[in-house]
Amino acid sequence: MSIHSDNPEHGFQFPGDFELSAMGLAEAALHQRIPVVLAELGLSVDDDATRVRPSTKGNYVSVTVRFRARSREELDAAHAAVRELPEVKWTL
Repeated sequence: MSIHSDNPEHGFQFPGDFELSAMGLAEAALHQRIPVVLAELGLSVDDDATRVRPSTKGNYVSVTVRFRARSREELDAAHAAVRELPEVKWTL
């Protein structure tokens, strides 16, 4: 069985702007760490688009970072690099 879209506009388009969200302990300064990790991969990070949302009790924080990826490989590398950070509990 083959899965395909009837519309070629569906799916990721490269190069493109993507968002990556990660959650971790509030004290881990993920809003500073994640953009650095992505920049070290050679990705262009939109610092003005970074969003931080604390959990209800303030123990955790969700950080969303926008960046430009030129290929699926760059997108996958970005997610892999952020997931490898010990202070990150999960990513989207």
